Amino acid sequence: MKKVLLFLVTALMTPLWSFAQEAAKTTDEKINEVFQPITDAVSRVIFFTVSLGDFTIPFVLIWLIIGALIFSVYMGFVQFTAFRHAIDVVRGKYDDPNDKGEVSHFQALTAALSGTVGVGNIAGVALAVGIGGPGATFWMIIAGLLGMASKYTEVSLGLMYRNINADGTVSGGPMYYLDKGFKEKGGFWGPVGKVLAVLFAIACIGGSFGGGNMVQINQATNQLITVTGGDASALSGSGWIFGLIMAVLIGFTIIGGIKSIVKVTDKIVPFMVGIYILGALIVLGAHFTEIPAAFGKIIGGAFNSEAMYGGVVGVLIQGFRRAAFSNEAGVGSASIAHSAAKTDEPISEGVVALLEPFIDTVVICTMTALVIVITNYGGNGAEWALNGLNDAKIAQIDVTSAAFESVMSWFPVVLSVAVILFALSTMVSWSYYGLKAWTYLFGEGKTNEIIYQILFCIFVVVGSAISANAVFDFGDAMIFAMCFPNVFGLYVLMPNVRRAYSDYMARIKSGEIKKVG
Repeated sequence: MKKVLLFLVTALMTPLWSFAQEAAKTTDEKINEVFQPITDAVSRVIFFTVSLGDFTIPFVLIWLIIGALIFSVYMGFVQFTAFRHAIDVVRGKYDDPNDKGEVSHFQALTAALSGTVGVGNIAGVALAVGIGGPGATFWMIIAGLLGMASKYTEVSLGLMYRNINADGTVSGGPMYYLDKGFKEKGGFWGPVGKVLAVLFAIACIGGSFGGGNMVQINQATNQLITVTGGDASALSGSGWIFGLIMAVLIGFTIIGGIKSIVKVTDKIVPFMVGIYILGALIVLGAHFTEIPAAFGKIIGGAFNSEAMYGGVVGVLIQGFRRAAFSNEAGVGSASIAHSAAKTDEPISEGVVALLEPFIDTVVICTMTALVIVITNYGGNGAEWALNGLNDAKIAQIDVTSAAFESVMSWFPVVLSVAVILFALSTMVSWSYYGLKAWTYLFGEGKTNEIIYQILFCIFVVVGSAISANAVFDFGDAMIFAMCFPNVFGLYVLMPNVRRAYSDYMARIKSGEIKKVG
């Protein structure tokens, strides 16, 4: 099967080579012209804003944060009460090899993390701190802690309503709990759930091709070109070559489904997260005496009415925006990966999932912010954010890179490798998300799977060759479109989760569910 996929991908890529080269040089403007009206229309719907005093804030951000707050309260702040148990579960203390599923708790966690940990943790944090000041970090942490409850709720539901196929493979996620969970309620809920499930699946497919694919490969290509000589790089103007190589690698990875994907993510994610955190600790160690002052800036800036971006409310918005857009709690994508976990206890995987926003936002994003603050934005001061960098992600990466480079001159090369590997892991995870949405709409089966996988690989090459902002903005908008049907579904179905949690923890305490090691 792998040979067939490679042949088909190669055959389809050949006529795209000349197109990709020309796209990199001449057709970006034409692509933007075609996509811009579409992107503008979608963005107006997905990212429409509401007024909050002197501020405007995207409603999607309100939708996600209020949802996270409600789930936190309703679930009894499960992100704190079940945190220790989550560590035990992910370490395999409650594993049963006879449980149905495809991957371990740890592998499901790394697969889901690979879809969120990436450039947003590097570039997005620089933008949030640059615009909102150090105080944005405080609100980013708060939003990350609240988002843990959203992840727990959506993943628990994903396990409750997943499909175990005849061949042992698993299909799960919001499409299934919106469809099956609403149908259980009877009456008009059934048709409503079906519509929401279809809308979610369509948005998920669009997000997998855009934000989960083309945006990632484009950023990785640009970063590679930058560290290999910029305009003098052999890849300058020929990024499609790198895209083709990545497409082949991704093709070989995703053809094996989630079991093949986690063989990549359970190695890449821990390794790169470890390297990145180690680098951050080295920087912080070099500025050890300045750490208390940095925390003082973070806490003080969070409540400073004269903060650099619109006072306390403005700083809060920047911190919440970065957290929500980084860990994607409430978007529902992670539920698709976690649904493949080997367990007969949905809540056990739900508590594993609450670790994601903690690792992604509370740990990695906070480490990035601390490095930026403690090195005075890489020696550039806070003024960089006011100099037109808001729309240049590669420039934002450069700010973080400069912050690390101020202590370790060689770190930009490591950061470039990290960006590429994070992009690779994000793409393979999003290929799985999109695939499950695709097969939900068009039916399970190898033919439908291969069609989607070929399309995904084609978009890898196209994304590496073009720099059409309208296309990338459309992909990002589709990802966040997923949160509207998903969070609504969580409100309707969250009583099921709370009941299941009470029953599960009672059996843990009584010893009915025992540790295996």
